[in-house]
Amino acid sequence: MLFRQKLKKEELEMNEKTTCSCGAKGVPRIIYSCSGIASNVGQLSNAAACQLNKEGFGTGSCLAGIGGDVEALITMAKGADERIVIDGCPIQCGKKILDAKKIPIDRYVLITELGITKTSGPEFNESDLITVINAVKQK
Repeated sequence: MLFRQKLKKEELEMNEKTTCSCGAKGVPRIIYSCSGIASNVGQLSNAAACQLNKEGFGTGSCLAGIGGDVEALITMAKGADERIVIDGCPIQCGKKILDAKKIPIDRYVLITELGITKTSGPEFNESDLITVINAVKQK
């Protein structure tokens, strides 16, 4: 029970510390990626989200936490000004997780729809990463 209370407190503190990375007041633009390690497109989604976060385009958050019913993450997602999901393949794990929690998606990028073929293993090339980042920014 004490561990659970500590976790809840840390979740709330994390939620309070999250600020808009675009410099505006209010709730941030949040980026979610499928991050599947079994394929190039899963890793591309993660790499694109990390780069966009680094550039200040948005704030990354934990998709697994939403699927795992972490209330602070769900509340933050529902209160965001904008939610972006980058999914690697047509299985659409990221979209399904947010849909299941009734969290709206404002920008959605499906990497395989960008002409990038899903392959086994986490390796991807830099030009595909640039394609994904540009697709997110242009949506």
